[in-house]
Amino acid sequence: METGGAERVAVNLANALATRIAVSFLCATRKEGLLKSGLNQNVQYVFLDKKRTFDIQAIRTLFKFVKSDRIDIIHAHSTSFFLATLIKLLLPKVKIIWHDHYGNSEFVNKRKSGVLRYCSKYFSHVIAVNEVLKQWSIKNLKIDNVDFLSNFSIQDKIEPQTSLAGTLGKKVIHLANLRPQKNHELLFKSFSSVIKEHPDWTLHCVGEDFKDDYSKKIKAFIEENNLGSNIFIYGSKPDVANILSQSTIGVLSSDSEGLPLAVLEYGMAGLPVVATNVGDCDLIVSNEKEGLLVEPNDLELFSNSLLKLVENPDLREKLGQNLKNKVFENFSEEKIVERLLNIYQSTLK
Repeated sequence: METGGAERVAVNLANALATRIAVSFLCATRKEGLLKSGLNQNVQYVFLDKKRTFDIQAIRTLFKFVKSDRIDIIHAHSTSFFLATLIKLLLPKVKIIWHDHYGNSEFVNKRKSGVLRYCSKYFSHVIAVNEVLKQWSIKNLKIDNVDFLSNFSIQDKIEPQTSLAGTLGKKVIHLANLRPQKNHELLFKSFSSVIKEHPDWTLHCVGEDFKDDYSKKIKAFIEENNLGSNIFIYGSKPDVANILSQSTIGVLSSDSEGLPLAVLEYGMAGLPVVATNVGDCDLIVSNEKEGLLVEPNDLELFSNSLLKLVENPDLREKLGQNLKNKVFENFSEEKIVERLLNIYQSTLK
């Protein structure tokens, strides 16, 4: 239940389904986190406290949960497909729908798939978060039923608790866990160029801090370049809607993505964006229409694009409104959940 994209999608789906099906359940396997506080009270919840890949106690807990509540479908996200497969071996009537959120879709050809390929023969359906992953599953897994289903975002109703530093109207937000694929260095270097001309602007990084070598590296970059007054790292925060309401521009600097939830959330908040053209970003953002798209690792263009939005409030307003309209029209909860329910129904036939 870390505040990553897959985990947030799982919570969003559980909440959305709570009012549309008999009972909606959510199972957290290894960790509990901030997202738990965002669960709808009608969602039934279980935590396995899984310690290792083959954890007998976790398997036993989930087996009892699935059996006693007569659960028909296990909607397994990301790596939880293995645990779901074990349960199906014990309860053969249970159907598995696997939801692929693989973040490094730009490098999917390097993906290790031996165990996944074996387990896929027990799946009833695969859902991919972008077209690249859909085609990968069709080619590599032992299953015919594969669909692309877009992520969707909802505005949380969590009480405001985070206050962003800096001047109102001059804040750039980056929603991303501190992982190498998110390429904070590209963002920091670009932002360094911006504040040379606009020193009163600030950058705010919100996402899980794993306190690892990557985290140390990007924090060292801030310190070594004297950026501590302009770049702030907050860690995970539950009140995303509140944070976005304080922000002016949304950014995504990733080397690879699926269909990034962050960009959908920027759109719901009416923020203009600068994003790298990875994964299915171009399905959400048409360059110069809903935001500014930049090829990955293009430091000069990313810097210039960010500067362009900083210096043009009218452009920010236009792009932000266009993105908001597109997100509500094409990536709404209603449309995505309706498609998911159709998949569930076909699975149970």
